[in-house]
Amino acid sequence: MSAHSSIAPFLDPKLVREGLARRKRLDQVFVVIGLIVMLSCLMILTVLFVDLVRNGAERLTWDFFTNFASRRPERAGILAAWVGTSLIMLVTAVCAVPVGVAAAIYLEEYAPKNWFTAIIEINVTNLAGVPSIVYGLLALGLFVYQFDLGQSIAAAGLTLALLILPIVIVATREAIRAVPNAIREAAYGLGATRWEVTKDHVLPYSTGGILTGMILGLSRAIGETAPIITIGALSFIAFLPEAPFQREFPFISFGWLDDPFTAMPIQMFNWVSRPDPAFQANAAAAGAILLGMTLLMNGIAIWIRYRYRKKINW
Repeated sequence: MSAHSSIAPFLDPKLVREGLARRKRLDQVFVVIGLIVMLSCLMILTVLFVDLVRNGAERLTWDFFTNFASRRPERAGILAAWVGTSLIMLVTAVCAVPVGVAAAIYLEEYAPKNWFTAIIEINVTNLAGVPSIVYGLLALGLFVYQFDLGQSIAAAGLTLALLILPIVIVATREAIRAVPNAIREAAYGLGATRWEVTKDHVLPYSTGGILTGMILGLSRAIGETAPIITIGALSFIAFLPEAPFQREFPFISFGWLDDPFTAMPIQMFNWVSRPDPAFQANAAAAGAILLGMTLLMNGIAIWIRYRYRKKINW
C-alpha cells in the first residue's frame, strides 16, 4: 500500500468537514458545561451571601462597626476584630508579596536548571497544600517562642505570610512563564540586560497573573482561623492596637506590631459557639462583612489588572 493511499481518507473533504463539525460540537458542549459550573458556583456564593445578610441584617449598623465585643449581644461589635484583621493583612501582604514575587523571579529567570532547583520547586509546590494548622504550630515555636514575638500582630502576620507564600510563588511563576520567549529574545537582541528584560518586559506583561495570585493568597489568609488560634489570638478584646500614624515626628509608629489582637474569624467563632440566637445573628453579620471584604479585595485586584492590561495594549 502506497503512502498516498494510506493518507487518502484523511484528505477527503467530506471527512474533514465532519471532523471539524464534531470538534466544534465538542467545544460547544465544553463551553456549556463550563458555563453551568460557573453559574452554579456563583449561585451558591450568592445564596450564602444573601442568607448571611438576611440573618444579620438587624446588626448591620454603624454601632456594630464601632463597638467592641460585649457579653450583651445587642451591644457587641466588631471594632477590634476588623481593625486587627486589617493590620494582620497589612503585615501579611508586606512580608509575603515582595518575597514571593522575588523568589518566583529568581526561580524562573535566574536559577540554573539543576537537581537543587528541582528540589526547591517540588518543595514549594508541596508547601502550597500543607494544612494551615501546621503553619500555626511552626509559627508558635519559631515566632512566638524562638523570636520572642509573643501573641502579637507581627507574629500573626508573619504566620499568614508563610501560609500564602507558596501560593504567591506558584502563581507568579506561572504568570512569568506565560510571557512569550519572543519578547525576551527581542529585548536581548537590542542589548538589554537580564534585569532590564525582567523589569521592563516580563513583569509588566505578567502583572495580571501576579495580582491574581496575590489576591488568592490574601483571600485565603483573611479567613484562616487555625494558625492564629494556635499562636494565641484573643477571642475577647476591648481595646485597639496602637495607631500606626501619629501627629508627632516621625509620624509613623510600629508599636502596634507588638500589641495583642483578635480577628474577624476568631470573633465569629466565639459568637457561633454560643447558644444565644442573638449572638448567631452577630456571627452572620460579621460573616457577611468578612465576605464583603474579600470581594472588595478581589474587585480591586481585577480593576488594577484591567488597568495594567489596558496600558500594555496601548
